[in-house]
Amino acid sequence: MSNRKWNIGIIVLFIIFACLLLSFLFSTMRIRGLLQPILSDSVSPGSSLHVVLISQELDNPYWRSIEQGAREASREYGMQLEYVGPFRINPNEQIKLLEKAIAAKADAVLLQGINDPRYRALIDKAVGIGIPVITVDTDEPDTRRLTYVGTDNLEAGKLMGELVAKAAGNGGSIAVLLGNELAPNQQLRLSGFRSVIQRHPNLSIVDVRSSNISRLQAAGVAEDILINSPKVRFMVGFSALDGIGALEASERVRPQELNIFAFDDLDETIEGIREGKIESTIIQQPYEIGFDAVSQLNDYLNGKTLPKQHFTAATVLDRSKISTGSEDNNR
Repeated sequence: MSNRKWNIGIIVLFIIFACLLLSFLFSTMRIRGLLQPILSDSVSPGSSLHVVLISQELDNPYWRSIEQGAREASREYGMQLEYVGPFRINPNEQIKLLEKAIAAKADAVLLQGINDPRYRALIDKAVGIGIPVITVDTDEPDTRRLTYVGTDNLEAGKLMGELVAKAAGNGGSIAVLLGNELAPNQQLRLSGFRSVIQRHPNLSIVDVRSSNISRLQAAGVAEDILINSPKVRFMVGFSALDGIGALEASERVRPQELNIFAFDDLDETIEGIREGKIESTIIQQPYEIGFDAVSQLNDYLNGKTLPKQHFTAATVLDRSKISTGSEDNNR
């Protein structure tokens, strides 16, 4: 009798164990199914080419557009894209992320130039050990990077100069806001702008200030300029937050006497143009920058010689284009 009870007990335990095992297997399969869409976009050991994109600021809309383009091209070419960056603009963090990518033996790196000798040395180190590097948005021309993909910032500055010169008519004083006065792309835009304005004796640049890529600082700097330089008729912003910062300042200080020219296509910038408060803005193509950077990398891996620079388009958006519904939606 005792043996029979023992056998029954073993059978019951076996059934319980089998049920638990089946439950565990079903749960594992369900979790795997839920995670599959995420895993398909992440880097896994033994997967195809591992490409690291190091952004200037992780959740910046402009950089998210670059990521979207790069991710789409990565899927097309069978690569795995890893998107990283500091939560707030921090060049030292970008340097650390490049060091990490090199240590992890990434197959390729896409990054923004930051004009730092430590960064340039790391780019050369990466290329020297067989990790291709492509710069996006801002170049590092004095390195071994393969190519630069992004806006021709010198020409964008010239384009801005032509817009202001055309609007100026009888001339006037101009103030300029830069996102970061040390950033090479900002300096190139300013240089191109100056080269056009210098051809017009009736125009003069009376002030150049940095907003430190902050809307609050852009508004504060613009307000200070308007108070202390009451003859300024034109204000130009060369980074995305400068135009709307200048608009805030003008509405507080001088709403009817300032012509604002902006850069990039934030929703508030477009709304300012629609309302006639901002004259126009120069729009970059961040999605194309990301897509083309990965495409250039694919060309290189297939034995093609890359150009030193691969420029993407920069276009002008003004009220006439918004009113006809032809504004650019690539943001």
